[in-house]
Amino acid sequence: MHAPSAQQRTSEMAAAADEAWCRETFPQVMELVSPRLPQRDAWALLSISPWCHRALTANPKLWEVLDLHEMKNAGERLISALSLARYRHLKVLNLEFAQDIDDRHFLHLKEMGAILLEELEFLNLNACQRISDNGIEAVTSLCPNLRALSIYWIVGLTDASIEHTVKNCKSIIDLNLSGCKNISDRGIHLVTDNYQGLQKLDITRCIKLTDEALQEVLQKCSALESLNLYALSSFTDKAYIKIGNLTRLTFLDLCGAQNLTDDGLTCISRCGSLTYLNLTWCVRVTDVGVIAIAQGCRSLELLSLFGILGVTDTCLEAFSKSCSNSLTTLDVNGCTGIKRRSSTDLIQMFPFLSCFKVHS
Repeated sequence: MHAPSAQQRTSEMAAAADEAWCRETFPQVMELVSPRLPQRDAWALLSISPWCHRALTANPKLWEVLDLHEMKNAGERLISALSLARYRHLKVLNLEFAQDIDDRHFLHLKEMGAILLEELEFLNLNACQRISDNGIEAVTSLCPNLRALSIYWIVGLTDASIEHTVKNCKSIIDLNLSGCKNISDRGIHLVTDNYQGLQKLDITRCIKLTDEALQEVLQKCSALESLNLYALSSFTDKAYIKIGNLTRLTFLDLCGAQNLTDDGLTCISRCGSLTYLNLTWCVRVTDVGVIAIAQGCRSLELLSLFGILGVTDTCLEAFSKSCSNSLTTLDVNGCTGIKRRSSTDLIQMFPFLSCFKVHS
């Protein structure tokens, strides 16, 4: 037999080096790079080569998130993904604005029995309009350790969905019910009775709620850090009497609270940890209530007084004494009673301002 030529030996050595790189170095590179990859890029890379497939599937952190937001045929994609072993430690499932998903898909997963999303912590079903109370019952039964649930703008859901959720998921600390117009006081009572450690609550446009529901929230959920009451014009001052219980509250959105007066705002001024306060279109408040906020809430970073006609330069002078070093966003557009509202005037009082408009 003839000895291999120099060219053959060089080629064999190069092939061996390539194989060693793929076997040893490439997995280390992918371990560093893959956590920074968008998941859809990771999916595309799976089919590049066997080495790439093995390196990606061997990184468990990469498969703790399943992102199907805005995707077509999301229901079938979900079932297919959850049949794969690499998704058995899923922590985040994002189906926001996903298409072609409904109750049938969650009921199918429940019937499969073997799939139990025990480690799932965050579930986003925002705007999945074809999901009903039955779908919520099925999906929450699969994830008993869920900590955050977002069901924004699924308008067909009722208090029954809240009932299923509190029964199946005992550890919720972040709940987004924004736009769920059929949730009533009964649903909120279920929330406050079962989730007294709640940290974030969004009930934007839950228009069936009354003062009693908000009073329950303020009395029982004292750990709240974020409370979104956007576009809830029916609440009166009576509802805010106990808001001072929320000593950890940093975010409060009251945009459109048309029945809020200075009395209610004085109650809110006891929330001394607030950094974000949106009072846009709170048309019944005046300098009296806003000055109370300035005196009580000295860490504000964002404040919107947009559209309030009853405030004047006097309230801004009060804020300049308490929040001049913290405010970075201040919206006084439409506040015709404030004469010194140009950006130059405002920066003189609040030197760290960088944004002058919350609403456009």
